Amino acid sequence: MTTVAAPFEIGQNSTARKQRYADRKSLIPLLIFLPPALILFTVFVVLPMVDAASFSFFKWNGYGPLTDFVGLKNYEDVITHRNFGTAVRNSLLVVAVSLAIQLPLAMWCAIALAEKAWHINVLRTLFFLPYMLAEVAAGLIWKFVYDGNYGVLPIIGDTFGTKLPHVLGDKLWVIPAIMLVITWKYFGFHMMIYIAGLQSIPNEVVEAARLDGVKKWQIVRHIKLPMIRSAIVISVFFAITGALQLFDLIIPLSNGGPSHASHTIVTFLYQFGILRMNLGFGGAVSVLLFIACVIVAVSYRRILFKVEQS
Repeated sequence: MTTVAAPFEIGQNSTARKQRYADRKSLIPLLIFLPPALILFTVFVVLPMVDAASFSFFKWNGYGPLTDFVGLKNYEDVITHRNFGTAVRNSLLVVAVSLAIQLPLAMWCAIALAEKAWHINVLRTLFFLPYMLAEVAAGLIWKFVYDGNYGVLPIIGDTFGTKLPHVLGDKLWVIPAIMLVITWKYFGFHMMIYIAGLQSIPNEVVEAARLDGVKKWQIVRHIKLPMIRSAIVISVFFAITGALQLFDLIIPLSNGGPSHASHTIVTFLYQFGILRMNLGFGGAVSVLLFIACVIVAVSYRRILFKVEQS
């Protein structure tokens, strides 16, 4: 007895075949582009991390084989080092300044410059230009500005009849001076993230709120900020991880001085690990920094998950 397939069964089989074909077709770009990315990630990220972790258990100057196993002594030396606490404090201070000053300033500028007009575009470009400047170049420029003998700052002080301190040579002023440069350098980046989020908000939503008599600050507080939450989340994450890894700006600006007062964790690693050819010590610092970044990333993700669930 011959059975004839129902039309809907034929349609289902055809749809299933098309789906399988589409799935196979989508694998082709994955198989082409994923292996090179994995190779590059392994060579330039995974293997250096493994090497740094292995160095941290040895006393090694970078030459010869790893033979002098010291266990956790490098980690003990790092934690008890008299300048490591200063480096950690400065890194946390950069995080605090970024969250408390830099990001609110970027948000304020983004709200003020979110409209589309040629003169506003000019202001956006001016605020974003410092971020486009290389960190080393920015550090050298501000080192000239702060120079106590020939810089711009003492000239301004002389103009007003005030003797300004050599800020990069003063333990009290060097950190505020660096924080000013960091804020100037990076707030434009966060401003552009916020502007992109603000411009994605439908105009109808804002216009409806205005017609209902909602005030400007209420629109910002209850409409705009909640609707760009994803942009804020990304910006905060970049600010925290970037602050923990700050290096390029500090070296040309103060080189960790005076008397190691302006070191961050990464400049501390560079000064006491690499320059002094104590790679085991430097490996221990890098492992501790990696653990700190992982803890921040995981904790941040869990906090966001709890907020989303609430």
